[in-house]
Amino acid sequence: MDVIGTAQVWLFLLFYLVILGLSAWALLDCLRRPPGAFTAAGKRTRQFWTWVLVAATVVAFLSLPLGIVPFPRFLALAAAAAAIVYLVDVRPAVAPYSRRRGPGGSPRGGW
Repeated sequence: MDVIGTAQVWLFLLFYLVILGLSAWALLDCLRRPPGAFTAAGKRTRQFWTWVLVAATVVAFLSLPLGIVPFPRFLALAAAAAAIVYLVDVRPAVAPYSRRRGPGGSPRGGW
């Protein structure tokens, strides 16, 4: 394989690893938020987002170009879209409702 072909293979793998990492990050963030924060923010339930992000993470994992399982790799784009929607829309909306309080009732690190 020539240098350009090798670089393309590595970039392709990196692209799919980034999608997997993004999906896993969104899923873990969703799981650590309280369920009431989602309804308080006017978003769908935490259960809905958990299942969407579980599916996105599984699809992203199966899409890795490792040759283990034949899988339509273009579905990784849908997984990336789900994770991005959560991270840029839902996460900022539920964040104010899920802040933990430190000693004395003030947010940790705040005055």
